[in-house]
Amino acid sequence: MTNPIDIISEFYKPGSKAYEILVQHSEHVAQKALDAAAKVSHLNPDLKFIEEAAMLHDIGIFMTNAPGLGCTGQHPYICHGFLGRVILEKKGLPKHALVCERHVGVGITVKDIKARHLPLPVYDMVPISTEEQIVCYADKFFSKNRDSVASEKSVDDIKRELEPFGQDKITKFQSWRELFG
Repeated sequence: MTNPIDIISEFYKPGSKAYEILVQHSEHVAQKALDAAAKVSHLNPDLKFIEEAAMLHDIGIFMTNAPGLGCTGQHPYICHGFLGRVILEKKGLPKHALVCERHVGVGITVKDIKARHLPLPVYDMVPISTEEQIVCYADKFFSKNRDSVASEKSVDDIKRELEPFGQDKITKFQSWRELFG
């Protein structure tokens, strides 16, 4: 039995700014992910796993330099996904770890990493399993901005945020919207 709050509490001080933002954001993402999973029950998504993975998908943010989130790590924020993978693999949670790594944007490809000179390992980090796609999709609806952590973004706002990264990213999100929305 994986208790996400226990794992989060190993890396974040309960009551701290980073802890509060992370837990609130993750709870909203988990509920949205479970709602999305209910729309594809014919695919038999693993609901327990989705809830746990959604709670843990941003575990790596404390290792990034994101002062607005109360995080004072050394890495650029874009690294939080693969850093989270390392953390959860060490905890013996390899499937949860893949969700961490693959949830950023709508997934990051080798082409993206090379074209944008991203400080990431050079391999595809795109959601593959239904559960990975569901958590990635749900995450797009909620920011970690302390003032709007509980506010759900509109589909148009999400598309606008994805636009600088290419039409293929919007198309991917739209395909998820049709499936899970």
